[in-house]
Amino acid sequence: MTEITRRALLAGSALAGAAVALPAPAAATAPAAGRQSAGVYRYKVGDYELTALYDGVWNLPIDETFVRNAAYADVRKALTDAFLPPDQLPIPFTTLVVNTGSKLVLLDTGTGGQLIGTAGSMGANLAAAGIDPRAIDVIVISHFHPDHINGLKTKDDEVVFPNAEINVPAPEWAYWMDDGQMSTAPDRIKRYFLNVRRVFGSFAKDVRRYVPGHEVAPGIATIAAFGHTPGHCAFTVASGSQQMLVLSDITNHPWLFVRHPEWQAIVDMDGGMAVESRWKLLDRAAADRMLVQGYHFPFPACGHIGKVAAGYDFVPVMWQPAL
Repeated sequence: MTEITRRALLAGSALAGAAVALPAPAAATAPAAGRQSAGVYRYKVGDYELTALYDGVWNLPIDETFVRNAAYADVRKALTDAFLPPDQLPIPFTTLVVNTGSKLVLLDTGTGGQLIGTAGSMGANLAAAGIDPRAIDVIVISHFHPDHINGLKTKDDEVVFPNAEINVPAPEWAYWMDDGQMSTAPDRIKRYFLNVRRVFGSFAKDVRRYVPGHEVAPGIATIAAFGHTPGHCAFTVASGSQQMLVLSDITNHPWLFVRHPEWQAIVDMDGGMAVESRWKLLDRAAADRMLVQGYHFPFPACGHIGKVAAGYDFVPVMWQPAL
């Protein structure tokens, strides 16, 4: 072995030993964020840009009274089949902003953080979407349940959308503003009457009452869908050759009431009429292969209605860029 080779081998051995002697690197830490990112999703209908805004979820415990005309065992099985707890129904809330190019139109306003602790994020998501509440031009209300109108005001009764023209269904207004109806209502419904008066009281004279079946903003038409409440309405959003059906509360959770449209939920004030409206609109959506949005559908709350043997099914839209 030459002297040069011997020295090279010794040097290599020393380096190997040094490498083995290096301390192990410290383990990196990555703290969990602990919260979800913004609940905002944008998509297009023709030339219109739609922004879905997540407002949270109500994990509602249910029992045998939740569906009036179905065995509780069947309801529990339907929930289990949808990989949901058999005795708790997650009810999401998603509002929708339609940008027509000339107007910003808000369809329903969320809970305003006044219903349940797990809901009330619509305002934060509106900000995340880059929309100032003062920029909303038109608000169209589907019906007067608290999760649809409470976002008009803060918990301290301050107006949230100061520049918006507010449109409500005329038959809905007539019912909930009727003192005679309120006087005979059961307690669980009477609180809705009182809430309606709280929300609309300070600007009642400025509220526009639309007749279902008419257009309330460019490309946005109203549809009578009574039953859930006396004046409940759905909407169509149309631009160019494309059209979307906004179902409002024509169904509650889709994997109960789209798959079983004949079921009558306790939240439907007139169960029979609600079922009739549901069949009509689901059939239209399926036959015309329309894009739909459901207020209580899983976020981003849009997709399609497919016809199946026993009724219908909801097919969520695939996540995709807006443009």
